[in-house]
Amino acid sequence: MLLVCWAASAGVSLQLARIDLVREAWVALKPERIDLVSEAWEDHTNADGTGLAWDVLREVFQPAGITVVTRSEPYIRSVGLVQQGQADAWVGSYQNETHALYPRWHYDTDHIYALSLADKPQVDFASLGGYRLAWVRGYQFQKYLPNARTYNEVQRRTGILSMLEHDRADYYVDALTEIEVILRQAVEPERFKRVHVAELPLYLGFSDSARGRALLAVYDQRMEQLVKTGQLRGIYQRWGQPYPFDPPLPAP
Repeated sequence: MLLVCWAASAGVSLQLARIDLVREAWVALKPERIDLVSEAWEDHTNADGTGLAWDVLREVFQPAGITVVTRSEPYIRSVGLVQQGQADAWVGSYQNETHALYPRWHYDTDHIYALSLADKPQVDFASLGGYRLAWVRGYQFQKYLPNARTYNEVQRRTGILSMLEHDRADYYVDALTEIEVILRQAVEPERFKRVHVAELPLYLGFSDSARGRALLAVYDQRMEQLVKTGQLRGIYQRWGQPYPFDPPLPAP
C-alpha cells in the first residue's frame, strides 16, 4: 500500500514539475509571435494567409498576445524548417507522424479518400492496403492504413490522373480537398471514382525546444477554452467545413 501511495505521489509530482517547467519557459521567453509554416492547401492554408486553418490559429494565438506569422512551403520542407528551429510549428501533421512536440488538441480532421479508375474494386479502410498505392512524399499514410506495403511516394500532385490511367498505381490516397482539385483537371471525370477510407485528426507539430513547449502550452489552453465555448464553430461554417469537435453521430 505504501509503495502504491508513493508511486501515485511521485506521478503527481512529476506532472506538476512538467507544468512548472512549461510555466518557467513561458515566463522566460514570453513569445510575442509564432512562425507557422504549411503547404498551401486550397481554402485551408492559402499562400495569401487566408484559409480555415490560418483563421483558427489566429483565433487561438492572437487574443493571447501572440502574432501569427504564416509562411507557405512544400510539406517536407515545412517539417524540416521546424525541426531545424527555423519555424515554431508546421500545420497539418498527423499525430506522432515524426519527431516534434504534439499537443493534446487537434484543430481539424482530414477526410482521407482513395482515387482510382471507375472500374477498380470497391475498397475501404481495411482492404485498401492490399493494393498498389500512391501518395505525396512525406504524408506517410503507411503508418495509418493497415497492411499498406506496396506504395509509391510522388513528389507532386501533377500527373496523378495519368499515373492511374497508365496503371502505375491502383489507388491514389489524399485528403478530399486535394482529390477534388485533381478531379477538376480530368477531361473525362466519369472515368474516375473516389471512396472515403479514413478520418485523421490534424495537429500542429511544434519545435522540440523551450519556445516550442511554451507555445504548445498556450495552444492547448486556448483550444480547450475555445472548444468549450464553441467560439470556433463560426470559422468552420464560414469555410463550409464540418465542425470537428461535435460528438460522432450514433451508428444507425
